[in-house]
This record gives sequence, structure tokens and C-alpha cells, in this order.
Amino acid sequence: MNEKVIIFDTSLRDGEQALQASLSVKEKLQIALALERMKVDVMEVGFPISSPGDFNSVREISKNIKNTIICSLARCVEKDIDAAADAMSVLDNFRIHVFLGTSNLHMQSKLRKNFGEIVNMAIHSIKYAKRYTNDIEFSCEDAGRTSLDNLCKIVECAISAGANTINIPDTVGYTLPNQFSNIIKVLYDKVPNIDQAVLSVHCHDDLGMAVGNSISAILSGARQIEGTMNGIGERAGNAALEEVIMAIKSRQDILKVHTNIEFKEIYRTSKIISQICNMPIPANKAIIGSNAFSHSSGIHQDGILKNRKNYEIIAPQEIGLKEVQLNLTSRSGRAAVRHRMQQMGYQDSEYHIDELYVSFLKLADKKGQVFDYDLEALAFINNQQETPEYFRLEYFNVKSSTSGSATASVTLVCGKEIVTKSATTSNGPVDAVYRALQKISSYKILLQKFQLFAKGQGKDALGQVDIIVDYRDRKFHGIGLATDIIESSAQAMVNVLNSIWRANQVILTLNKSNEL
Repeated sequence: MNEKVIIFDTSLRDGEQALQASLSVKEKLQIALALERMKVDVMEVGFPISSPGDFNSVREISKNIKNTIICSLARCVEKDIDAAADAMSVLDNFRIHVFLGTSNLHMQSKLRKNFGEIVNMAIHSIKYAKRYTNDIEFSCEDAGRTSLDNLCKIVECAISAGANTINIPDTVGYTLPNQFSNIIKVLYDKVPNIDQAVLSVHCHDDLGMAVGNSISAILSGARQIEGTMNGIGERAGNAALEEVIMAIKSRQDILKVHTNIEFKEIYRTSKIISQICNMPIPANKAIIGSNAFSHSSGIHQDGILKNRKNYEIIAPQEIGLKEVQLNLTSRSGRAAVRHRMQQMGYQDSEYHIDELYVSFLKLADKKGQVFDYDLEALAFINNQQETPEYFRLEYFNVKSSTSGSATASVTLVCGKEIVTKSATTSNGPVDAVYRALQKISSYKILLQKFQLFAKGQGKDALGQVDIIVDYRDRKFHGIGLATDIIESSAQAMVNVLNSIWRANQVILTLNKSNEL
């Protein structure tokens, strides 16, 4: 039997820290549950010392994930390690991942320490973390630009101190596959206790080499691959796990390793992360892009009709992608909607059937027939709404003219009150609606990003609006979904207003606690 490669997902840590707006606890939990269903081995879910929100997210995920090892990141600093352990304390078993820069550049310009001091910090932190768990991972940050002698020395010391996973990150995506492969080979050749730890790699994609470097590391003996779904992450992103996983599955003849991944969950997990993180998947993205299994050339179409293997090395069904004709209308019942969601691979716990069904009926009345992509979009949006929902859009009316003037009247439920305000602007109907909403909420916000996506095809396609706003130097993300663009724009802003309201409630609660 060939050896197993451990799949370490860091979408909720490295991936999330690169987003334009932080995810809520509920959004992170939804992603974590999807990753668990995909059967990733280790899930790095946050950096607890970085913020109370990150700490709470790690704790909440730790309470709900049962079958995947939960991991938290910490610098080689005692308070970081304490926070990581505290956040995961509800678990019997968990991993603490400590990291420290080892390249000359990092040591001199960032840490202001010599190599001897770096080694001592690593040893102390690993031994300190062992007070909480026996599952310790140590990362040599910027390993790709670290001298091989220093790298071998600190890896040997880290293993002796108690680290049972050693991670070799190409932190800035600098190395080429043959170089990275050589680093792994040298570690196996020159570190005497290397057999006492799992060798892991964490590759970034600055030169487009992340997946290639990860695969070259496997060929040289690495047995844990770190990455993110859809390749999200700092700068150009991380190694895309779906690509690494399917390369391992498809090229058993060369790689001779396997994973425990549930392949049919890949597409669904990718879609969930794309939707929640507001990170659209490029059409030509390998494995999960919309064009990955489409064929336009007449020669290709002829070959596909005769035998799909002529032009497809992976069957779409392998990753859970199905082309299904669906005939759901306003006459369809709740059971039919739930059944279709189950057919697409969703469990009841991942969405709220009553909320989904209400949204489904409204959409079905507007467009007649509802398709798979409609249901997915509705389920994702509904599942991201957190309680309590202080603001609720009751009604809006917009008047616009070719002269550019637009007036909007908006009625908003604000807690137990119903408030109506109007606004006029020369920047169009959406801006008029936003100005009216700002008058009602009294929040001084700055719209930084507005994106519109078509969910589906034709004139009845759903319009999804994603916005990023700045409020008191914090960024908030909002999503709206409707067949009417102005309505979806309004919903997105109301979504933001509710997020701001909840954030303010947290601050008020903390202030009261401090007063006591």
C-alpha cells in the first residue's frame, strides 16, 4: 500500500487573513464544516492571539468539529501559545503550530536576532507548547531563502525539542520546483532525527509555482501538504489544495501516494468558500473553474462525444460536479427543495430549510423555474445571516431619469421601530438607496467596493451584489441576492448595517464589563 499524504488546510487562517473583510464566526464555522465533510486531515482555523474575534472563532469551531484535527497558529512567544491552547481547550487533542523566521533576511531585518538566538527561541517555544499538547508543528518561516546548513540545524533542534511535524514554507513563492525538491532531499539526507517527524511544505504562488513545488516535495519525501481551497491566501495565494489532491489521485503511477479526501466534496466545498469569502473562481481555474470541463472546439466536441477520456483526464463526477436538469417551480413543496439539496450533497444542518423555502418561493414566483445554482446561491446567502437582525428592509421606491437625478425612499425596520427616509443624488438609483439607508442608520460609512455578479443565465438570472465598506477604520462585507439589481444592492447594504450593529453591541458589552 502506498504512503498517505496528510492534507493540511489553512483556508481559515492564511486564506482568511488575505480577504478584504473578516469573516464572521458563523461563516467560518460553515467553511469548517464543509472542510470536515471533505475529510481534510488537519484544519488550521486561526491565529487566536491576533484578535478576540479570531479567538472566539477558533473556540466555536473547536466545539463543533469532531473528525478533523484542529490547529491554531502562534508565534514563538509564550502569550501566543497560551492563547492558542486556551482557544482549543474544549478539545482533548489539538495541534499548536509555532513559527519563526529562519532566513538571514528575516533574522536581520525583521527579528533583529542572530541564528543562535533563533534556535533557542524555537526550542523554548516548542517545549513550552508541549505543556498543552503533544501535537506540535514548527515552521521555519522563509525556509526557501534559508541557508541549507542553518535549515538542517534548526530542524534537528526542533525535532529534539519535541516537534513532530516540521513545516518547510516557501513563504514568498521564490523557489522553483527543482530547488524546492532539493531542499527536501537535503533535509532527509543530513538531519539525523528526521525520521521522528512528518515533513510538511507550505508553498505560496507568487511565481505560479505553489502546486508544482508541493508536488516536487512529495516526490522528494514530504508527507504533509499545506494549502487552501481555491488557492486563496496572502498576495498571489497558496497552493490550491484541489489541484494537489487531484494530481495525487490522477498520477498514482508517478507519485505513489494517496490521501483520505472525499473527492466528491471538492466542488461543493470550493463553491461554499468562494461564495462566503467573496472570491470568485476564474473560469479557467484548474479542477473547479466553470471552463474546466467545457469544450468549444469542434474537434474536441467530436472527441468527447466518442470518448470523454479523449480530452478529459478527470471526470467531473469525481469532484462532485453534476449536470442535472431541475424542474422546481412555485408549486414545489418544501420536501422537494430539501430533496434537491440532499441530491446536491448538502446536509440539513448546513442550511435553514424554512428560510431557504421562503426565499425559493419568492424567486420561483419571479422567474418561474428555479435551478441548482439558484438554490445554492439562496442557501449560501441565507446561511450567512446572523442573529439578531436589527435592520430589515421593508420597502423601497426609486425614481430615476435620463438627466442622472435619482430619488429613493426607503423604509427600514430598526429593532422595534419602522423608519422611512428619502435621498436624492445625481449618481444613480443605487447611490440614492444607499444615502437613504445611511440617513436611517446614522452610520458614517464609506463604500470601498461594489461588485455585481450574475448567478445563472438569461434575463431572470439572480443578481448578486458584494460590497465592502469602511466604518471607523474597519472593513465590513455585505451580500445581497435578488433578480432586481437595486433590491440586491439594498440587501447588501442592510447586511452591512446589521454587521456594524452587532460589532457595536460587542463594544458596548465590553465597556459595561470594564465598568463593573
